[in-house]
Amino acid sequence: MTEIEQLLTRLAVRARETRPWGWSSLPDPVDAESVARAEAALGFPLPPLLAALYLRIGDGGFGPEYGLLPLLEGFPAGEMPAVAQYLDHRKDARDDPSWPWPEGLLPISHWGCGMYACVDCLSEDAPVLLFEPNADEADHAWYLDAPSLADWLRTWLDGAGWYEEANDGPDLAPWAGFRSRAEKERTAGEAKAAEAMP
Repeated sequence: MTEIEQLLTRLAVRARETRPWGWSSLPDPVDAESVARAEAALGFPLPPLLAALYLRIGDGGFGPEYGLLPLLEGFPAGEMPAVAQYLDHRKDARDDPSWPWPEGLLPISHWGCGMYACVDCLSEDAPVLLFEPNADEADHAWYLDAPSLADWLRTWLDGAGWYEEANDGPDLAPWAGFRSRAEKERTAGEAKAAEAMP
């Protein structure tokens, strides 16, 4: 059994045993068509491990704090599904460029107070970032939570996350890639707008 298969097995057991706030039961997994619809709406593929969580364990309803968001449908605890959250954040960023939401950062879990755990779907390792919008500016709102989705999930299984009351570990480091990713998108958007001008 591979390391990822072992992780999925551990996650499946924990998902059946625990229920995050706002979830009365573990939802059924989604089908491959749902993952394909999500990827078409997002414009990029889900990292393989994230797709496996939705396909094999459940459509959200497990994981740290409020648990993973459903992929396409459902509103547990009043939160929109992951795909709708992403599309909404991207729209808000276009409306307010001072708070950009970089492409590929899919919210997968909410912490309350507008904070989200987001998977960077455009990076090979699929790091998990914390979006904390209660900062005074966008440059101070993104933190590296885990170098990969697998690490983030293992941290939850081991009870070692920053969100655990007993954790006295160091603060999360700011996400070093935020400004360059946001700037790259801004200049690409300006170039596209310039091409569209007569």
